[in-house]
Amino acid sequence: MIRSVTGLRERKKQQTRDLIAKTARDLFFKRGFEAVTVAEIARAADVSEKTVFNYFPTKEELFYSRLEAFEEELLAAIREREPGESVLAAFGRFVLDPRGVFAMQSATDATERLRTINRVITESPALLARERQVFAQYTESLAALLAEETGVDPDDVEPHVVASALLGVHRSLIEYVRRRVAAGAGVPELGPELRRQGERALGLLERGLGEHGIKR
Repeated sequence: MIRSVTGLRERKKQQTRDLIAKTARDLFFKRGFEAVTVAEIARAADVSEKTVFNYFPTKEELFYSRLEAFEEELLAAIREREPGESVLAAFGRFVLDPRGVFAMQSATDATERLRTINRVITESPALLARERQVFAQYTESLAALLAEETGVDPDDVEPHVVASALLGVHRSLIEYVRRRVAAGAGVPELGPELRRQGERALGLLERGLGEHGIKR
């Protein structure tokens, strides 16, 4: 009985969290991140401002509420790779797997969603700054995992170089998408383009950088 009550309480908490996040995203998409206040989000979700901050310590986390799950999935993809599989191969499979708008059934809805997300982020200095912090956190988490697996000191340069290179591919693909969206591209053409660009970038890491960019 106690376990049942606890489970119900946790489900209700998750439902409240999901409602607040969805309400916030809807408002951000409609009016832009900077124009929406936490008080407005609380009223629209029918909760108090204190409740909003209990679930999301900062306004930026309301927008990026799903990134924590992304980090956990990324680390799990590396940690749970098959014996004999490289970190690069596991990362490549994970990062090239269609998700988010690229996994939506309707190309029209996906393109509209992508353009909206792109607009909200690029118009907000606060979101861009938070994004940089999130990627720095991803890099540190991945470097710590790599150091643990290889048995080197966490402060050693090597795991940080590898983590930075891998996450650099992900960041570069995001920037590529933003440039193409700004130029008018939609999801149908962007999906294949993104895969080709990702495969080229991962291939470059696979070959190594020793002969890349030799001045002639």
